[in-house]
Amino acid sequence: MSSSHLSKGSVEPPRQDGLLRLFSMQLCPFAHRVKLVLKAKQIPHDIVNINLMVKPEWYLQIHPEGKVPALVHGEKVVVESLDICDYLDENFPENPLYPVEPALKQKDKEVIQKISTAVEAFNKCLFGNEVHTPDEAVTVLLEALQPLNDELSNRGTAFFGGDKPKMVDYMFWPWAERVGSIALKFEQKLPFLDNHIPVLLKWRKDMRNDPAVTELYVGPKAFWKVAECKIRNEIPDYDSILCA
Repeated sequence: MSSSHLSKGSVEPPRQDGLLRLFSMQLCPFAHRVKLVLKAKQIPHDIVNINLMVKPEWYLQIHPEGKVPALVHGEKVVVESLDICDYLDENFPENPLYPVEPALKQKDKEVIQKISTAVEAFNKCLFGNEVHTPDEAVTVLLEALQPLNDELSNRGTAFFGGDKPKMVDYMFWPWAERVGSIALKFEQKLPFLDNHIPVLLKWRKDMRNDPAVTELYVGPKAFWKVAECKIRNEIPDYDSILCA
């Protein structure tokens, strides 16, 4: 496994026969999704981290766009976080993360699609120019998060997956972990009220106790440092940020 982020001039670390390889960036929320699934399903794998700002030449032969995540399973390369996570659940049936019943599985897939609205709201608050105050950020986030709060409330369970996290929970978590970076941007706590998305707020607290979430937790501070670089058009040093 490469803990540092490989860049131009590097060589790909040798692969081990039969072992899955995930190409990642340690602070990428989309790669985080895949790592959560790999951990939750206890699938043996290794990880090679890629410097997305100065990509290794050899990586473009694996993923021509140079994006992460990318999963290599034998001769097969799978890209896009949702496709990779579905691939893992289908090809490694131990510890399934989707319901067995087709209708319930389809319902979970529909809920996962709604997460993209929350991701857009997160990015708007963190990177956009339209959100100027913490109150405005809360308004934008609530509009996107209320349907997910209502969905979880209607399920009547602690997690979208029932009594423990499953696929919907892991697909949503990376942004729930990083939402504190918006507060860091404004240098104050976001003014959520007790009656604002209470079910999701409890879910977020409960998710922190999940073993996969706990093992992979980095938190919002490191992500905010990368976001600051992006806002300033600077190149982040991922390794230094993670070591700080």
